[in-house]
Parts: sequence; C-alpha cells; structure tokens
Amino acid sequence: MSLQAEHHAYAFLEARARFQPLPPLTSQFELSIHDAYEIAKASDNIRIAEGEVRIGRKLGFTNRKLWSKYGTREAIRAPIWSSLFDSTVRFVEDAYVYQSLTGALQPRIEPEVVFKLGRTPAADATIEELADCLEWMAHGIEIVVSPYPDWKFEAADAIAALGLHGTLLIGEPRILSSASRQHLGEVLANASVSLSCDGSLLSAGYGSDVLDSPLHAIWYLHRLLQEQPQFPALQAGEIITTGTWTDAYPVQAGQTWGTAFSGVPLPGLSVSFA
Repeated sequence: MSLQAEHHAYAFLEARARFQPLPPLTSQFELSIHDAYEIAKASDNIRIAEGEVRIGRKLGFTNRKLWSKYGTREAIRAPIWSSLFDSTVRFVEDAYVYQSLTGALQPRIEPEVVFKLGRTPAADATIEELADCLEWMAHGIEIVVSPYPDWKFEAADAIAALGLHGTLLIGEPRILSSASRQHLGEVLANASVSLSCDGSLLSAGYGSDVLDSPLHAIWYLHRLLQEQPQFPALQAGEIITTGTWTDAYPVQAGQTWGTAFSGVPLPGLSVSFA
C-alpha cells in the first residue's frame, strides 16, 4: 500500500488546497482501516516535509450517540484519530472570535474539550496515571470538513481524508491541579455543554457521551497507538482534542454560534463566521 498510500495522500492534500470535493475511496475499491491509516501516515510525512509542525492529535467519532448517523454501508462503531498540525490550530484569547470559512468544504461545528500532556505517559499507564500526565484542559471548537458529497463516507474514508479536520479553536487553558486530576473523569462525565446559533439553542451534549468521559477518549487513543507502531506514541507537549459532545451542525458565513458549559469550570466561546 506504500506507493498507493502516498498517491492518495497527495490527492487529499491537493483537494484540500484547491477546495475540491472527492469521491470516497471505498466507493472505488476496498479500503481497510489499516490501509486508511497508511494514507494518514503518508499525509503526515508529506506535511512535515513541507514545513508543517505536528503538535498533537484529533479524535473523531468518540460520541457513541452519533455512530448510527455516519457510515454509508455500515454505521461507524469506533473512534478514529488523525494528527494535528500548527497550521490548523488557533489559540483564541477572547470569548468572542471571528473565523473565516473560506475554503472549508461542507463545514460543521463541534464543541469539544482539549487537553495538553505535560508528561509522557508510560506505555502501560492506567487511566489514573494518564490523567496525572495532563497539564491543562480547555474548551475547543472544531470546524470539521468533508470532501465527500453530502457527508457520505465510511470510517476508512474519514481517516484517509485527514480525519475530516478543518480548524481547531482553543479557548483559555485551565491548569489542572493534582486534586482536580483525581476526579477529572467523573467531573467531565457529569458535565454538559449547550450549542446555540444566532441566539437559538440547538443542542445539548454530555461528557458521558464521549466514550463515558473525554478522559477515557484519551486513554483509548493511548492504548490504540500501542497497536500502531508506525505512529509515534503520545508525548509530553501534545495537544489532544477528544471529540464532539453534540452532533456536528452545518455552519455558514454570517452566523454566530455559541457554547456554554455546566458542571465543569470552562468558559464557553462565541464564534462569528465569515
């Protein structure tokens, strides 16, 4: 798959640069999850060679309530991940920000929680030990995109298409104390977020929907990477966004979207799209 993987990786990167749609690879030939990650690895190598800096990981499809809504031939039943690069991550200093949608194919909005690793977790780290490696958490809004018409694809297609990642907006980081890390999974599981558009409430989501807790999502990724030696394991300094708490809603220029949390000390964000 190595030469084919590089070929497909270039095709996805070119399509993104030119804002062009593509047909799902699974509509053309059999594509396994393993093959899709080979394409993802090739994409990472190309981007690094071109000067982009990998700064973390993005998890997708961690919200079990949404699994039945995605997948054409069969529902998506497991999370996926992709690399995060500095070119698509934006730290925002204010609670109200503007974000351009130029070039974003079929953009949708996802409210998430983002973490930074302060220490490298051991390969066999328990979930409690992993939590103790976290430096901070923050609210994130991810703009996800799809080159596939009408958002119709299989899980392998999503992995190959750069994890469907567009842009990640990260709000004010909150440093995690030793005491807060001890109960972090439970606190996040019991927290909720609301999502509104132009002042009208559209949805509410819960941390428990994200693999029981966003902390569990990181642990899932940590264990999955032990089975994928072609990729580096989690390292100190990485940023990890753990997946949406609500459904991913289509967004368009001229709209203002807002979020608000309950049960966790994170400020919401308001984003006006242009």
